[in-house]
Amino acid sequence: MYILVYVDDILAASSSSTATEALLKKLQSEFAVKDLGRLHYFLGIEVIHNKDGLVLTQKKYVREFLQRVNMEQCKGVSTLMASTEKLSRTNGTFLSTEEASRYRSMVGVLQYLTLTRPDISYSVNNVCQFLSAPTDVQSVVKRILRYLKMTCSASLQVQKSSSMLLSTFSDAGWAGCPDDRHSTGGFAIFFGQNLISWSSRKQQTVSRSSIKAEYKSLANATAELVWLQTLLKELHIFQARSPVLWCDNLGATYLTANPVFHVILSI
Repeated sequence: MYILVYVDDILAASSSSTATEALLKKLQSEFAVKDLGRLHYFLGIEVIHNKDGLVLTQKKYVREFLQRVNMEQCKGVSTLMASTEKLSRTNGTFLSTEEASRYRSMVGVLQYLTLTRPDISYSVNNVCQFLSAPTDVQSVVKRILRYLKMTCSASLQVQKSSSMLLSTFSDAGWAGCPDDRHSTGGFAIFFGQNLISWSSRKQQTVSRSSIKAEYKSLANATAELVWLQTLLKELHIFQARSPVLWCDNLGATYLTANPVFHVILSI
């Protein structure tokens, strides 16, 4: 049995209904506990059960958010900001105190939406970089909202899978920030055929080559993989073989395979 506790909300997953009922009775003997039955909604995430597994969606959360910012009638778009679009702190005018607060509030909601919407992670990461001093880059935020309007029903699938192996795809965009030339790295980790972890984040140091940027992204992906392996072991799920880590940069793959090349990074 697995038990997840968040403040006063509890989820219990077990292959035995008897064990679940016994746990509920034990809790009810100590606390005022209400049984809500099968999981359908948790922390703003809707859970839909089907024959293949689970569907996680935040469409209700998206609709409520669009209403709150008066964009429920906006015209939807099918694309987010282009990867070639470069946002800069030196462009645009600074927002007023009230507008800046509204901007931070919207970005905070968008960050929460990335829990089930990996497709918006890159764009949300970009707009997060302006929280301290927002400018009229908020037009990009509005485009994300228009995209959410169009793709409101998009969801994250969690399907039954015969494979219990971890695999990861890693990538990086070299020197993409026009202000400090930091790179952006990202990864997507699959457990069998299910996407379970993803990230798009600006790297903390400057890379003087695309190989270095890709290598740093691989290092971050590896750290997440090691953590996931440890978590799975605690859940008594063991990997039959080492996880596969995919990268599209030949130089970075050579660097990971041959430690002798590591001296190149210090040049």
